[in-house]
Amino acid sequence: YRLMAASDRIVLRRCRRPQPESQQQRSRIAQAKQTKELLMTAKANAFDVGDYVVYPKHGVGRVIELQNQEIAGMQLELYVLRFEKERMTLRVPVGKVEAIGMRKLSSDKTLREALTTLEGKPKVKRTMWSRRAQEYEAKINSGDLVSIAEVTRDLFRADDQPEQSYSERQIFEAASSRLARELAAMEKTDEKAALGKILTILNEHAPKYYESTIAAAAAEAAEAAADAAEAVAVTA
Repeated sequence: YRLMAASDRIVLRRCRRPQPESQQQRSRIAQAKQTKELLMTAKANAFDVGDYVVYPKHGVGRVIELQNQEIAGMQLELYVLRFEKERMTLRVPVGKVEAIGMRKLSSDKTLREALTTLEGKPKVKRTMWSRRAQEYEAKINSGDLVSIAEVTRDLFRADDQPEQSYSERQIFEAASSRLARELAAMEKTDEKAALGKILTILNEHAPKYYESTIAAAAAEAAEAAADAAEAVAVTA
């Protein structure tokens, strides 16, 4: 009886051991997890009519309508965006929002970081302008508010500074306009007032960096002249 009872207990313990998951079970679990993540992403990227959105290549627009259209035999749900400054209307498939990088307006934290960026020291690489221009345009078209603020800061010139070239001016205006339009949408004002705020920050902080830049450039020029004179003396 004791032997039978012991064997029964062994059998019961074996039955209670968790069985390894089958490949099919693991696949179902992974699929359920992926579906949950997709639903969470879709919810985060959902926009309502009237919402301001940021489309990386065009800046701030507004959702004016949700449409359902049949394209190539497929039913597509579309966001209809209106960009007033460009007088342009754009239709974006709901399923393409994440791939395109369309987003809601930045958070207050990101806005503060962007405005703080304007106060910092300009960073200008000593590379060919064509390469720098490409980098600036890539930052603008990324739709990232802080990156756009960096371009605005780096290309800003105060009234007493050397004038910008035409292409520099064009890129500066594109960056500052993108920044101002998102700032205006977030602070519920207009682009002109937002741009005024941006320029006030730049004019307040740029001079101190400009003076140090002039001093550094003068020191660099003097050092280069000394090296050249030394080279001539050695040759002579």
